[in-house]
Amino acid sequence: MDLFRSVRTVTNASGDGHVDWAAVADAAKASTAAGSLDLSDAERSGYATDVRDARDRLRSLGDVAFDLPDTVEIQNRHHWIDANVDTFRRVMAPVERDGPQALFPGVSRVVNTGTLSFMLAFLGRNVLGQYDPLLLAEADDRDHALYFVHPNIVRVADELDVSYPRFRRWIAFHEVSHAAEFGAAPWLSDYLETRVERGIDALVAGDIDREAFAELDTAMTAVEGYAELLMDRAFDDDYADLRAKLDARRQGGGPVARLARRLLGLGLKRRQYERGADFFHAVADARGLAGASVVWERPENLPTDAELDAPEQWLARV
Repeated sequence: MDLFRSVRTVTNASGDGHVDWAAVADAAKASTAAGSLDLSDAERSGYATDVRDARDRLRSLGDVAFDLPDTVEIQNRHHWIDANVDTFRRVMAPVERDGPQALFPGVSRVVNTGTLSFMLAFLGRNVLGQYDPLLLAEADDRDHALYFVHPNIVRVADELDVSYPRFRRWIAFHEVSHAAEFGAAPWLSDYLETRVERGIDALVAGDIDREAFAELDTAMTAVEGYAELLMDRAFDDDYADLRAKLDARRQGGGPVARLARRLLGLGLKRRQYERGADFFHAVADARGLAGASVVWERPENLPTDAELDAPEQWLARV
């Protein structure tokens, strides 16, 4: 880890755009230790077994037909940063292309580059696993991906004083739950992508598309809540201890970490988990897992914002 090189890379940001993307990746990696990928044969086999078991159990219990992504990677932190800088770039493309020109473009480029590199570095040090639907990617590059950031999984299991194999398996089940959702709903990627594009286009035009952001939030609440439901039914044992310890860890840290979590909306994501889980547990109690899976048959079956807090209304409608 070389903080001086990271700062120097940001301050030397160049090019004609709002962001120097090469500098974003280089600075984020310079300020973040890559971590070891020196896995034993048992660990590699463990990851593969966890993912396969999660797939098989979710197919069976959730009555959901899906396949794992072709890309399933065990990564270090630098691998994760490289994979996700492209996502940031795709999201920012309309702003760079159509957004207003900065009064001092050189200064603006340095600030934007530094902000994005800080965000990627923070996430790279903390993300455990990721199901990536590759939103906004070209059609030929839309094969989804599944990532496990091995150094973070090992470190956090140690910090929480929990069994590393059990913690790793829990992360695998959670991420494969997302694969089940997107596999069961081929329309879901386009639905989310459309709302993201509408929201960004409005921001570029100096407006806010509140409807697009509200629909995106409602859909993501359903995505996170359904994954929690599947986890509850499919994982080997009760995992309340893992969730409680991880939540306590996320609420701690210094002021910089707390500010970063707030800027990145990580508190919002936790609220989505909780609200969505309450909705889907109520639906599953009334109609079973197969009944809860009906939400993914078509976009019209997604709960509305009001129905998330009144699942009986969704049951009556759908």
